[in-house]
Amino acid sequence: MDYFKKLLALLKTEREEDRKSYQKLIETTSVIERRTSGFTWYPIAIKGTEITKGDYINVEVERTTHQDINHQLRFGASAILFSNHDAKNDNVEGTISFQSGNRLKITLKTDELPEWASNGKLGIDLLFDDNSYNEMQNALKLADTISENAKENHLINVLTGKTNPTFNTEQEAVAIPKLNSVQQEAVNKILAANELAIVHGPPGTGKTTTLVQAIKALIQQDHKQILVVAPSNTAVDLLSEKLADEGLNVLRVGNPARVSDKLMSLTLDSKMGEHSAMKEIKKLKKQASDFKNMAHKYKRSFGKAERDQRKALFDEAHKIMKEVGNTEQYIMDDLVAKAQVITATLVGAGHYTVRHLKYHTIVIDEAGQALEPACWIPILKAQKVVLAGDHCQLSPTIKSAQAARGGLSTTLLEKCVALHPQAVVLLEEQYRMNELIMGYSSKVFYQGKLKAHGSVAKHLLFPDDIALTFIDTAGCSFDEKQDGTSTTNPEEAAFLFRHLGLLTTELDTHYKMGNFPSIAIIAPYKQQIYELREQLLHSPELQKYGDKISVNTIDSFQGQERDIVYISMTRSNADGIIGFLSDIRRMNVAMTRARKKLVVIGDSATLSRLPFYADFIAYTEGLEAYKSAWEFVNS
Repeated sequence: MDYFKKLLALLKTEREEDRKSYQKLIETTSVIERRTSGFTWYPIAIKGTEITKGDYINVEVERTTHQDINHQLRFGASAILFSNHDAKNDNVEGTISFQSGNRLKITLKTDELPEWASNGKLGIDLLFDDNSYNEMQNALKLADTISENAKENHLINVLTGKTNPTFNTEQEAVAIPKLNSVQQEAVNKILAANELAIVHGPPGTGKTTTLVQAIKALIQQDHKQILVVAPSNTAVDLLSEKLADEGLNVLRVGNPARVSDKLMSLTLDSKMGEHSAMKEIKKLKKQASDFKNMAHKYKRSFGKAERDQRKALFDEAHKIMKEVGNTEQYIMDDLVAKAQVITATLVGAGHYTVRHLKYHTIVIDEAGQALEPACWIPILKAQKVVLAGDHCQLSPTIKSAQAARGGLSTTLLEKCVALHPQAVVLLEEQYRMNELIMGYSSKVFYQGKLKAHGSVAKHLLFPDDIALTFIDTAGCSFDEKQDGTSTTNPEEAAFLFRHLGLLTTELDTHYKMGNFPSIAIIAPYKQQIYELREQLLHSPELQKYGDKISVNTIDSFQGQERDIVYISMTRSNADGIIGFLSDIRRMNVAMTRARKKLVVIGDSATLSRLPFYADFIAYTEGLEAYKSAWEFVNS
């Protein structure tokens, strides 16, 4: 089918661009720079080793310093263990088999630790992620084969727009008191769907709550196992925890991003660890390890008797490990079979422990952020798919501009919403924002259909406060500065902190008993974030609120909320160039993080070149929420 051939070509372009930028990074940066970029743990200490299947060795390591740096080392990723003594030669490849906090396990493709592991400082470098691309490519090739050979594949035909989705009109509606009427409509749409149902969940509308109840209802409906996936570990974690809270037997495949006892207890490793047969396995592994250690003592010149003895020891270790492997497989199969819900990332759905499974229904959450080729990995295992997310918020990150232009940046969710409006339920009632904060986003992105629930519609930080303010810096000479590929605006940052200082002084009089509001400071440019963080460190009057103030990019706040949000728009130039501020979906995310107060600071002369911002400024004027920065200059 041309549909999949086109996707395969776009994925190939993206892979090549991704590999090229990765190679450039590795070749042109030091270990310290790679550590800062999140590609490397260095230095590390080895905490333990154990032999595993296929004569490989599992090495547990710990980051000993720089533990607060965000990183991209994840379960399933390819990586190398290296020594700074001679990094070019002193390295061995492996796969990360566990990662939690500052510890990880790497399965090395060798049966013993190399001798150089005791030379110099050790580190772990992430390798290019061929595994994810291979999984996506294989899924698209399989989808192409199925679509060519089977005219009756209803799900593929629906998702590619060849046929329309169908619904069971005799499906009895369920009533779930804890859901509002539109959320209940979404659950019933999911239950009645034969191939496809879509939950469009704008910010704060309870999409996760709705999905959890729908999954519970699906299991009660036909008692079949359900696969629940999402593009990020964080989204998978949230659903896994909430489904477990509903009393469902959840199996989390892969490693959680958030480290909590509850989440860890849902993982395959943890459930296997609690299994009654594990004591015997540990004993057998110890025996195998002892035999191997004895065999390795015969290293240099030895005669036939020693050679035979060495072989006998290795044979015995192999025999024991085969028995271990069989027992582990039995435990694994037993745990997988008993799970009502299996949760994983999109790529994790192809993990060897569950690769063979088929499902009646799969649920893809955060589908608005999911690369389409990744979605086909779980879809091919199902007869019916539920897509949930919001294509009016952040889309997936695409490295190749050519692939993005060719259509890779358009998600399956976006395509299906356009193709099959009859499958979509828009969740209309939101439980996060004051209605004035919500209003502009609702008008531009959601056909004006959003309603603020009574509990939040009018809520403010204190009586007589205003929920929304646009502060115009036009004419203040707060000019942007180019810093490499990023942009900063130091004067705008300084102004933001002066304004926040005035607000916190006023808040102090209203929050004497604690519960001080949470504050997010958001900017679209990384360099402006560094500028804001630096200035915050030098704002003594704000230091006492340090634990209440978060400063980060828009992408980092996706899925989060705060009582107060400040947005530093950063761009201010005579040419009216706004760069990627023209990505209005990104701005939708930024503007909808606030519960009680949103303050947007920017230069109207620059921003108004784009109708989206011109209309937003007009919206604030209509609410008497427009201020000039000049009003605060002498405050």
